[in-house]
Amino acid sequence: MIRDESVLDDPVGRSLLGHHARFARRLGHAATYQPGVVTFCALAADAEEAGWADLARLLGPGGFADMFSCPATPPSDWEPGFSLDGRQMIWTGGSRPGRPGSGTDADVVELGGDSVPEMLDLVARAEPGPFGARTHELGTYLGVRANGVLVAMAGERLRPPGWTEISAVCTSPEARGRGHAARLVSALVARIVARGERPFLHVAEANTGAIALYGRLGFHTRKHVTFQGFTAP
Repeated sequence: MIRDESVLDDPVGRSLLGHHARFARRLGHAATYQPGVVTFCALAADAEEAGWADLARLLGPGGFADMFSCPATPPSDWEPGFSLDGRQMIWTGGSRPGRPGSGTDADVVELGGDSVPEMLDLVARAEPGPFGARTHELGTYLGVRANGVLVAMAGERLRPPGWTEISAVCTSPEARGRGHAARLVSALVARIVARGERPFLHVAEANTGAIALYGRLGFHTRKHVTFQGFTAP
């Protein structure tokens, strides 16, 4: 399965120009997602002050710019928020996804708008990364319930041409070690591959357990990235 990997150098911008255009807000050289979807912003890696000025006007004073893996450096009047080392991994498992983890997929369910409150509750407990009230609109989200309670989920987020990002992979602390994450990621890989796209994902460098799991599921590191956020002047 061959896909143009260069689009993964700007996954936010390429998603907002294509599959996620309906979620985009734009001003001049800057773009970001609508409120509640995700906080990611897009600027060219070599953005000049005019581009940052566009982004500042788009976000408003004190607005938060989650630059994701964009290496652009803002002007000095932007306040640094966070910086986190991570990596981008792509699925190279061949034409078919690998076998799911242990157990059956009978309890894997698709999550929709009516599941948002419990999805947000799980995110608060498991802390997988950015997830808002409308993030589920970006793609398919799958979950596992135990005794009626959502204990694990994973879904589709960024969609640059030919690719789909798997994100929000999380399991509540009391349900870990049961193979839920492996089963959910494998189920999403199967769906993505079936529609002719290729899966990729991002993970914090410190999350060695997740990196090892993704490696077993057929993902390999494409490049190391730094996730950054800034506050607009």
